[in-house]
Amino acid sequence: MMIPFQRTRLATPVLLVLFGLGSVPATVLAQTPQQQTPPPAPPADDSAGPQTDSGPIVIKKKKEEEAPPPAPVAPPAPKVKNPNNEVYSLRVDVPIVNLDVNVILDKTHQFVPGLKAPNFLVLEDGVPQTISSVRMAQTPITAVMLLEFASNSYYFIRDMQNASFSFFNTLRPEDYVAVITYDLRTHILTDFTNNKQIVGGALSSLIIPGFSDTNVFDALYETLDRVSRIEGRKYIILIGTGRDTFSKLTLDKILAKVKATPNVTIFTIGTGALVRELADARGGMGSITRLDYLQADNQMKTFARMTGGMSFNPMFQGALPDIFSQINDSIRNQYVLTYRPTNSKNDGSYRRVEVKLVDNEGHPLQMQDEKHKPLKYSVIARDGYRAKNEVE
Repeated sequence: MMIPFQRTRLATPVLLVLFGLGSVPATVLAQTPQQQTPPPAPPADDSAGPQTDSGPIVIKKKKEEEAPPPAPVAPPAPKVKNPNNEVYSLRVDVPIVNLDVNVILDKTHQFVPGLKAPNFLVLEDGVPQTISSVRMAQTPITAVMLLEFASNSYYFIRDMQNASFSFFNTLRPEDYVAVITYDLRTHILTDFTNNKQIVGGALSSLIIPGFSDTNVFDALYETLDRVSRIEGRKYIILIGTGRDTFSKLTLDKILAKVKATPNVTIFTIGTGALVRELADARGGMGSITRLDYLQADNQMKTFARMTGGMSFNPMFQGALPDIFSQINDSIRNQYVLTYRPTNSKNDGSYRRVEVKLVDNEGHPLQMQDEKHKPLKYSVIARDGYRAKNEVE
């Protein structure tokens, strides 16, 4: 038990040196029993305190607990010039134009499929544009069913009902349709709606007609005036004999109205063709009446031709599905052209657009039928658009 006691006594003077007896001469400390030559003194370190040596035990100034070695430090991040290291984003608004285009044969009014991007030439303010994509689309329609419902002949009414229900069966959920009838006056059965139950109910209500007059000029004028307030392309499905008996307007005025109303296409379906044919064969239709119906047929064709539509005069009900299939191909199918305009300014200006069809060499595209006869066609597209403003 003596050995630990002696270590305790030897440790006492060393602790005194540590806590402030730095003035004791170094020779006194050198008289310890185990005198050894001290190692060379390390460089002075003020933070470690005075260095002492009392033999085999040397106690330095107590340091704070050593922390584990630091993890590898990533290279310093580049200096950010934004104040307070805030992150800012940059938004670039690149305009894109989507252009709806219809290509229809002038004679048959059929849609022309199979065209590719190189076949389209788009001029914006006279500057050719680079088309990035061309795709086919099935578009919804906005149409008015304008129906002749007068107390003339049961067969005429039946033909009108068959034709109107045939068109009704082609409607899709996204289509908007209004139903209007006319005799001496115009009657709105339902305004534009995409609810097929409402449209079907309006058609089913046509049971008992009122007047016998058929004022198609006045009815068509009022309908054109209503649809002119709706944006986009509209269609009028006119189903009737085409006879006008008591209108306030003349043929010249209604033709001027048809010509002045933009973005409207009229399709006409004649009624009573079979009855007229049978009556004419039996000699029961007088020359004046017969001439009256021929003039009515010509008026219906004129309405359709002036607006780029089609005119039909079916004799049998079995022809109606094929008729409305042609109408649907004409009004639903279209090309959607996408391009980035060379004029990328958002200045709110109006840009005029013209669409042409060209061949691989850039010449106007020529179409031919099976007999290699040239076919005339029409390219239907909007004539321009308004660019965005800076604040939009």
